[in-house]
Amino acid sequence: MQATTPVNEPLKQQIISQQQGEPMLDVRGIETYYGNIRALAGISLKIFNGEVVTLIGANGAGKTTTLRTISGITPPRRGTITLNGQRIDRVAPEQIVRRGMSHAPEGRRIFSRMSVQENLEMGAFARNDRAAIAEDMERVLTLFPRLRERLQQKGGLLSGGEQQMLAIGRALMSRPKLLLLDEPSMGLSPILIETIFQIVSDINKQGTTILLVEQNALQALSVSHRGYVMQTGQIVLEDTGANLLKSEMVRKAYLGEE
Repeated sequence: MQATTPVNEPLKQQIISQQQGEPMLDVRGIETYYGNIRALAGISLKIFNGEVVTLIGANGAGKTTTLRTISGITPPRRGTITLNGQRIDRVAPEQIVRRGMSHAPEGRRIFSRMSVQENLEMGAFARNDRAAIAEDMERVLTLFPRLRERLQQKGGLLSGGEQQMLAIGRALMSRPKLLLLDEPSMGLSPILIETIFQIVSDINKQGTTILLVEQNALQALSVSHRGYVMQTGQIVLEDTGANLLKSEMVRKAYLGEE
């Protein structure tokens, strides 16, 4: 399977130059627990405006917990998280959405008894700007033409790929500055995986910064400006997407090379 077209070099250089300033998202020394079990052991990462950043790692490494912690679903016990200079590590998830972050979780978690249109409208729950909501609905339906064809269909009757499109579209309806995507290619056919990653790239080119968790390291790093490698709740490697694709450790552990 061919990797999605890499990010363009001028944009990459522009983002690198921006990194001299303040990050959009700044995660410092986060420790997150499930009961007495420490899932994140002091991770730190930064995301700058306009980037696509990928977290890769084996199952159980802490990738999903990282996104859940950042979006407020599982608050950290220690450490700080700032979004555009404001701390959000003790802020409720719905308030984090209002501050410009949206999360498309692992497993899609759409409202199966609601129609496609109702699911998308739920994504705009924190907004009251009706004209702009209508514009964003049109944007989502342009990104995902299949959803336009199924607007009145129940979410639970969609295929796996269509449900993934709906989950991403619903997250976009809050008009996020930062979009968290958890395993968008999970369970999809190779053709649909290509489609999803092309859409991820398109969303970024339209101005949305993206933090991506993904098992498909080849595709994810191909569309990413930078990446982090996680092992057992810790960040063990950080580099550009292109350099991580060349890393011997990454190629052996995540690309299946001997």
